[in-house]
Order: sequence, then C-alpha cells, then structure tokens
Amino acid sequence: MARNFDELRARMSPERRARNASDADEMIVDMLLSEIRREAGLTQVAVAESLGIRQPSLSKLESQDDMQISTLRRIVGALGGELELVAHLPGMSVRLTQFL
Repeated sequence: MARNFDELRARMSPERRARNASDADEMIVDMLLSEIRREAGLTQVAVAESLGIRQPSLSKLESQDDMQISTLRRIVGALGGELELVAHLPGMSVRLTQFL
C-alpha cells in the first residue's frame, strides 16, 4: 500500500525533517542561473523582456561566472526571487546587508 509524502513526513522525527531540509537546501545551492530560470518555468525571452534587455544579452549573462551584485539581484528578482548574500566564515555565517 503506497503512502503519500505528507504521511511519511508526519512520521519522521523533527531531527530527521531538519536533516532532510538541510540536504535539500544544499542541493538547491548548486544550481546555475539558467537552471533556476528553467525550474521557475520561464524562458530567456520572457525574463529578458521583464528586464528590458534582449534575449542574447540574458543568455550571455547566464553564462558569465562573474557579474555585479546589482545585476544578479535584478535577474533573481525577474525570476520571482530575492537575492540574499551570506558569507560563511569559520565558526559563523553572516548575512551581508550593505548590498540590499
């Protein structure tokens, strides 16, 4: 007899649910901008239009390995998200707020 995910999750300990959430967060961290866009169900044309740029320009931005934080924030916003910068240092993680 098959069980749905909600039933299985309800039987998990809080520690197990937290560990699963942490594992999922780590997997999400390793996505490219183009993968995030596709997961959001958006095309390059649609995102480019919302940014006021042409599709080839967005394609170039998605393939860059370096860009300004303001540009990244605009792209993430066009995908329906919000950019948050966190620096992971030995013994602590710090949310960088000066770029908000």
